[in-house]
Amino acid sequence: MKTGTNALSARWTSWVPVAAALALVVGWGRHLPGFAVTVVGLCLVGAVLAAVHHAEVVAHRVGEPFGSIVLAVAVTVIEVGLIVTLMAGGGGKASTYARDTVFAAVMITCNGIVGLSLLVTALRKRIAVFHAEGSGGALATVCTLATMTLVLPSFTTGRPGGEFTTAQLVFAAIASLCLYAIFIAVQTVRHRDYFLPVEREGRRSDPDEHAPPPGVRQTWWSVALLFVALVAVVGDAKLVSPTIEGGVESAGLPNSVVGLVIALMVLMPETLAAVRAARRDRMQTSLNLAYGSAIASIGLTVPAIALASVWLPGALILGINPTHLVLLTLTAVVSALTVVPGRATLLQGFVHLVLFAAFVLLSFSP
Repeated sequence: MKTGTNALSARWTSWVPVAAALALVVGWGRHLPGFAVTVVGLCLVGAVLAAVHHAEVVAHRVGEPFGSIVLAVAVTVIEVGLIVTLMAGGGGKASTYARDTVFAAVMITCNGIVGLSLLVTALRKRIAVFHAEGSGGALATVCTLATMTLVLPSFTTGRPGGEFTTAQLVFAAIASLCLYAIFIAVQTVRHRDYFLPVEREGRRSDPDEHAPPPGVRQTWWSVALLFVALVAVVGDAKLVSPTIEGGVESAGLPNSVVGLVIALMVLMPETLAAVRAARRDRMQTSLNLAYGSAIASIGLTVPAIALASVWLPGALILGINPTHLVLLTLTAVVSALTVVPGRATLLQGFVHLVLFAAFVLLSFSP
């Protein structure tokens, strides 16, 4: 039965990216009716899931913590593509899409994914254990990046309305890339042991952990399909973006909901991967996925959007509002209290989930 399930998984993850690419070719440059938009939307979701699956195949080949990096970068490429395509055709209201999406990604990863993973592990093992050194360093990087790119624009005086000057934006982009590069070097080379799962005494062996890595042929096949899926995701997002924006506007919801929808969509598969790791008592892997995605979301998205802003119409507003500033500050404090001991219980998981629920509520009702 397991072999048949794996074969079925291999089949759908192979043809879904191709189907999503075909939907892109057929629908490009045309006004799509409601049924066609639904089909393209389903292809888009399937392509996201397939992309993360193939990223996980490549990740299994290269091992941990490299696997978390591959997954985070793949998700960030999807995120950047979605933001750029929406900003290119969204007019003046699209000036905050990058800010809203990046902030939503931080809240989802640092509160939603972390809280859910802690809850799953604590329910099964009572206490979740991880390396405070690795998780603490990752959290410090997230807080620095978030403050430098999302908070400072609200207080600088070079330009009003939460917008960086050109010099400030260039500095923020370069600094973000440097911090991301240094974090990757620490995670993969200098202190790799800080990011490996903690081995409990008497922990049962998981067959998935010792499964043989995919062969070279399968790995390169996944690389090719990953590329096709990423292209299809970006293109299909362009096709359905008018429907998403129209639905948000017709419902009378704030524009920030668009950013929340983007972040939820691209991080959904990564959330599933983190929960699977938590169920196997590999909390460190879950934290690597959560904080690594937050770091990649800021450290790669902001420089990419800064570069794209040269030709994108309209301003690039990055500064968050006071409500989000309060949520970000509380998230930083609670996260520090969670990771510093290297152990967490059910309580910490619920606290993070309450913060995430508050963010979602305030996104729909600011």
